[in-house]
Amino acid sequence: MSQATSLLEARGVSKSFGPNQVLRDVSFDVAAGEVHVLAGENGAGKSTLLKILTGDLAADAGTLRGGARVAMVHQELSLIGPLTVAENLFLAREPRTRLGTVDDARQRREARALLAELDLDLDVDEPVEELPLSTQQLVEIAKALATGSTVLLLDEPTSALPEPEALRLFERIDSLRRHGVGIVYVSHRMEEIYQVADRITVLRDGALVGTAPVAELPPAALVEWMIGRPPSHERRPSASPGDVVLRVDHLTVTSPRAAAGARVVVDDLSFAVRAGEIVGLAGLRGSGASDVLHALFGDRAGHTSGAVEVRGRRVELRDPRHALARRFVLLTSDRKQKGLVPYMGSIDNATLATLPRFSPRGVVHRGEEVKAAGGVFRQLNLRAPSLAAPVRLLSGGNQQKVVLARCLLSDPDVLLLDEPTRGVDIGAKEEIYELLGQLARKGLAILLITSELPELLRLSDRILVLHRGRLTAELERAAATQQRVLEAALGASA
Repeated sequence: MSQATSLLEARGVSKSFGPNQVLRDVSFDVAAGEVHVLAGENGAGKSTLLKILTGDLAADAGTLRGGARVAMVHQELSLIGPLTVAENLFLAREPRTRLGTVDDARQRREARALLAELDLDLDVDEPVEELPLSTQQLVEIAKALATGSTVLLLDEPTSALPEPEALRLFERIDSLRRHGVGIVYVSHRMEEIYQVADRITVLRDGALVGTAPVAELPPAALVEWMIGRPPSHERRPSASPGDVVLRVDHLTVTSPRAAAGARVVVDDLSFAVRAGEIVGLAGLRGSGASDVLHALFGDRAGHTSGAVEVRGRRVELRDPRHALARRFVLLTSDRKQKGLVPYMGSIDNATLATLPRFSPRGVVHRGEEVKAAGGVFRQLNLRAPSLAAPVRLLSGGNQQKVVLARCLLSDPDVLLLDEPTRGVDIGAKEEIYELLGQLARKGLAILLITSELPELLRLSDRILVLHRGRLTAELERAAATQQRVLEAALGASA
């Protein structure tokens, strides 16, 4: 791409932190009206390059060219929930009257004009915390554009969005492209890369592997560039399922935020999971799939009815501690808020649920704790500078491995997985897929939720599809296709 069409160029950029060189002679550019995907595994150097493009870090070598204003939109939104849309858009840049007070009328007027340019019909007086997450993401993008930015860096913008809301975001990205904005897009989701990209640049171990137009880089080649070896696309081999481990009869769950007898989120659901079987739970946002896992884990107590049996014995859905004692384990979809203590090390995080095992008389046997956690970390191929280092310093994939280690240390019979690969790079995903296959072969009963349909189809032996809390389809592996899953998720019975 010629310099004349580029809004921003990096040439020969290198960066080291002490003895660790994280970028080596990397060149990258983004043009007006294009979406340029920056791909690579966690630790490939993407975040460092983005920080250099925004000016948050200085390169050790290389040059930046172009006079474009650059804005970064992070995974974790920077919006202030109680403030209105208009107040968030102009936070710290409020238009002022001659007396120095905020010119509220002008701020609201300019907010409406900015949103109109993005084809967003929003009430500028509405607090952003009352908006859907996808709309908050769009407000974050509008906030970046309000600074006059012509280059946007989007870091995993759909990581917490269900598919319908992600599609809405893609529509707005296409609108920005038509308005001449240059977009650098980071994602670990293969399907969305091919939905939005014009060009793709891949980094591996801090070095530039290559740049290509999206039409010239098919998915298999992209994965090989990223991980250095050809990918596997085969479905997980099905193990011969054993006896029923988990049986659920007439499970009904009401919203925990409402009074008893209020909105039903899971409606009279019955199913079974056998030893060695991975059963996928599919559905759009609000389908009730995640509520099923939380109810089984006991944190919907008082809002749940029905019967649950494990290996033929009735269990009560009291609370998570009771569930753990009966060898139910839940991997939450939100590892940062609910799955990890960010300032604790990997070992301490991994043993949180099993501390009584390592402290029979109230004193932690550190040697036993380290031995047990270390063995699981080796199984998971955890990569960390130190097992005592805060987990917040680890990549997303390695943070997820710490949460998985906690699950495995609990020695579960039933493993409840809510988005186990969210925010995880392709290489780490492959490792998690292999681990789930090993666990199934050992006889675990696994319930899986993932918003990535190819992943769901690849891993599941059966798929239960929910629509507004009700079962609309039960698909055996041979009959499961993306089309049939989506049709059932939209309410069509299969």
